[in-house]
Amino acid sequence: MKIAVVGSGYVGLVAGACFAENGNEVICVDRDPAKIRLLRRGKIPIYEPGLEEMVRRNRAEKRLTFTTALPLGVRKSQIIFVAVGTPTGEDGSADLQHVLDVAKDVARAMNGYKVIVNKSTVPVGTASRVREIVRRETTHPFSVVSNPEFLKQGAAIDDFMKPDRVVIGAEDPRAAGLMRELYAPFTRTGAPIMMMDCASAELCKYAANAMLATRISFMNEVANVCEAVGANVDQVRHAVAADRRIGSSFLFPGVGYGGSCFPKDVKAMLRFAADRDYDFKILKSVEAVNEQQKLRLLVKMRKHFGALKGKRIAIWGLAFKPRTDDMREAPAVPLINGLLREGAIVQVYDPEAMKVARGIFGSKVTFADGSYAALTGADCLVIVTEWNEFREPDYGRMKKLMRSPVIFDGRNVYIPDTIRAQGFTYFSMGRP
Repeated sequence: MKIAVVGSGYVGLVAGACFAENGNEVICVDRDPAKIRLLRRGKIPIYEPGLEEMVRRNRAEKRLTFTTALPLGVRKSQIIFVAVGTPTGEDGSADLQHVLDVAKDVARAMNGYKVIVNKSTVPVGTASRVREIVRRETTHPFSVVSNPEFLKQGAAIDDFMKPDRVVIGAEDPRAAGLMRELYAPFTRTGAPIMMMDCASAELCKYAANAMLATRISFMNEVANVCEAVGANVDQVRHAVAADRRIGSSFLFPGVGYGGSCFPKDVKAMLRFAADRDYDFKILKSVEAVNEQQKLRLLVKMRKHFGALKGKRIAIWGLAFKPRTDDMREAPAVPLINGLLREGAIVQVYDPEAMKVARGIFGSKVTFADGSYAALTGADCLVIVTEWNEFREPDYGRMKKLMRSPVIFDGRNVYIPDTIRAQGFTYFSMGRP
């Protein structure tokens, strides 16, 4: 099939590369000339395991091309995916300006029947708005489809190539047939292609992310209760997860969720529910708990040290999760800002997010060349992101570098008895 993907950010680039990997001819469109030049050289502007190799391979096979010329992409393609950003507005709603602008530009460039697919995460009713805009701008036949993405950063290639399910909101048979044909190779192992109306498809992504965010905040609350009563959250979690109705996913306590999806989607769902006079009480609490949890380690440090002024704090992990350089809504940001406000000296390390972090903190923190370098003279180590390389460090080397052997583990990376036997004072989340 001939496909255009408008927007070469995280979702658009992954989608474009994966469609090309299955033999489709894909044109990725982006308005940023610098990004297009980078992509044409086989480089990618984000960190996602396996993506750069896939982009290079499909560019070499001439199945994947990049351009700033949207009309060219539209005219050469039958299916046009819209994968531009929907940032959070001041009132918490998803800002649809880019989506609606692209819809208008696509309509003006059409030269025949096109399927316009909303791949961006958009609130319920967006497909109808896009349909109205396109209808005003063209006399060519078209269909509007909703096709939400369910990608996990750090595992996006596997998620796209081997999805749990494909959700398609299509309200005419011609578009539904083309979308089934496009996704059939991705679902040969039995994953369902779920056909539904556009409104239901639009809500699926928000409902899924809201559920996952709720599980995270709930387990963080359980961990906090464990600390209050002297229970062990690991033992509680295992018992809860053994219930087949619940399962084990997203039941790990920590310092809160972050990234480009959960915070934005929770806010957007709260907003469009409120716009329809529905008070989503559970989701409000999920958001409030998460904001509080991001500063939980700061509270623990105050309790241990008293004043933090002049304390040298080492931070391992800055990205909101491993296997990405994304620091949007990352728990490390409010934590570090809180430490700086209290006069602490902060030295940080992350395997992938250092460049992004420099843009956020500038000269306010020290950027170490490696995980051990960050420990030099530190009064404590704080683990914020659970990168694999932090799991089995040289404890003896750590103690020699640190001023005092204290660890605040925001991701429960270590076994308490083991780390204490190495001579560390150790604080984790929800465990004695």
